[in-house]
Amino acid sequence: MISEADATATSSWPELPEVARGVLLEVLIHGPLSRAEIATRLRLSRPTLTRVTKALVAQGLLVEGDTRPRASAGRPSEMLHVRGPAHRFLGVKLTADRLFAAVTDLTATSLTTVEEPLRSAAPDDVVARIADVARRFPGLTGIGVTLGGVVLDGLVARDELLRWTDVPLKAAVTGATRVPTAVDNDVQALTAAEHWFGPGAGLTSLAVITVGAGVGTGLIVSGGLVAGSHGLPPHFSHTLVDAAGPQCGCGRRGCVSSYLMTHVMLRRLPGRPTYAEALDRVRAGEPHARQVFDEAGYALGVLIGTVANVIDPQKVLLTGDGLPLYEVSAPLVHDGIEDTYEDDPDLIDLDVRPFDFSEWARSGAALAIKATITGSITDRPRAAPRQALLSSPSNTARASPPGRMPRSASSTRHSRW
Repeated sequence: MISEADATATSSWPELPEVARGVLLEVLIHGPLSRAEIATRLRLSRPTLTRVTKALVAQGLLVEGDTRPRASAGRPSEMLHVRGPAHRFLGVKLTADRLFAAVTDLTATSLTTVEEPLRSAAPDDVVARIADVARRFPGLTGIGVTLGGVVLDGLVARDELLRWTDVPLKAAVTGATRVPTAVDNDVQALTAAEHWFGPGAGLTSLAVITVGAGVGTGLIVSGGLVAGSHGLPPHFSHTLVDAAGPQCGCGRRGCVSSYLMTHVMLRRLPGRPTYAEALDRVRAGEPHARQVFDEAGYALGVLIGTVANVIDPQKVLLTGDGLPLYEVSAPLVHDGIEDTYEDDPDLIDLDVRPFDFSEWARSGAALAIKATITGSITDRPRAAPRQALLSSPSNTARASPPGRMPRSASSTRHSRW
């Protein structure tokens, strides 16, 4: 835990050459390493590595720590560690009605968390709420904001839950907080965070599948996060499960989404129960509830098997607020995998991770850390304009059919802010 008024970390980030970024990332992702290990991994000469690590230590980003005996005779190897307390980052996860935030250090270790209601989803009000949280933690180096929509270079092209279209969120938060900000799709950010700081650390291939209010998929291939040529994340939510299945918002029947999204599942049950009440019905053996959840479980298995067919990942990480589905319908999930995956299902390393919105907020901080180190985050901004730029009619999505993402002419052209 940290005090909201604690400002011991520095907000200033040094300009780093590419080789220094590579060294810092290597230690950040893989943990303490000796100079010899770093030089071997990055194919750097000893003089270059010595010069770079000396500068990173002087800048307070790396610190020399414990020693480790060499495999051969000679002095023990001195290990280099990332100096976590040197910098702090704020991660924010937005839902339709709540804001989840986490403050982390440079190693993405969570220091404190915040959860607040969003009394309004108007962009100006959401930005003001983010700025209010940021002010409680002076000395932030960067901010990362994630949400369940399509984000193109910091512009929220569309977000169905918040009902936003073409909202320049990155520029707005940077201007309101005076802190460099990165914005991305929540599943993409979570996938990158789990690849750098979670169970996917060190893997060259990883699939992250999230279930709940939506169905999300993030992919790591050849050690990098997959994003399309137009900045769109991978989509598997309309994979066909059964052509005679429930109606999907896309207009077809039997898509993965038509079975798996929690609000769709609840709509299929009499009395419109809450998710917790529906789970109680399943556990009590109510046939209709059992059928709905088992069909959803099978659809989840089809999704997992399809993704595994596409990239053959070293690990499939499953999480999300709909995760109790796996608990009550695991046999059907594995049936779906067996019927879909074209090889031995035992090859799929399925890692079911407990769900916590604070982990999604932490992934926002990880997004800011990544953007800061790689240099893709914005520089410190100029003064924000006085007039409100966010709440004009063009920045609020018009009503659209369930399951459809509203589009504007500019977002259809993949405009960049």
